[in-house]
Amino acid sequence: MKLEQGQRLVMIGDSITDCERKFPHGEGLFQGVGKGYVALVDALLQTAYPELSVRVTNMGIGGNTVRDLKSRWQTDVLDLKPDWLTVMIGINDVWRYFDQPNIPESHVLLEEYEQTLEELAKSAQPEVRGLVIMTPFYLEPNPEDRMRKRMDEYGQAARRVAERTGAGFIDIQAAFAPQFEYVHPTAIASDRVHPGLSGHMIIARALLQELGFEWERMKG
Repeated sequence: MKLEQGQRLVMIGDSITDCERKFPHGEGLFQGVGKGYVALVDALLQTAYPELSVRVTNMGIGGNTVRDLKSRWQTDVLDLKPDWLTVMIGINDVWRYFDQPNIPESHVLLEEYEQTLEELAKSAQPEVRGLVIMTPFYLEPNPEDRMRKRMDEYGQAARRVAERTGAGFIDIQAAFAPQFEYVHPTAIASDRVHPGLSGHMIIARALLQELGFEWERMKG
């Protein structure tokens, strides 16, 4: 396990991260961490590693793009002084091309996405013990689908940022791929973006594996 005793894990992103978390800081009682993958990560860490007392804080906000993360990076990341930080952003950066095609100023071009994500990663790295970048995703098995193809381009940009900065990296799109052999994407997420609990578990599992979670601790 890469996390150590008393460390703080901050997780930032869009609605996939948000999932009805508490404001201003997503932590504490009554599902303060929300109802998605952040909550599952928190529950599994507290169950398997109670001695570590890891503090998980959810700083996702629905509808956010990488521009929005930049505008709140100081208050919602750096000021919280995380030991570990995860970033999953890009879905809305891509989605606005498709659901708001006539409002070009809402579109985040690939170059801006990659440049901004790298800027944010580099600004956080001197302050944190570990950083994990996670790709955006679209639950469509056909890689030639227009939105899936665009999302993959942004996922590759996230990969390049991770490689250049030395951050941890998780291909969330790839994590979902095995499911398509058995179920239609809408069984995971009706709009192919906002997953149900099983989809959030796929994200949580991928993240925990990156963090060195020892699953045998769950055997009891």
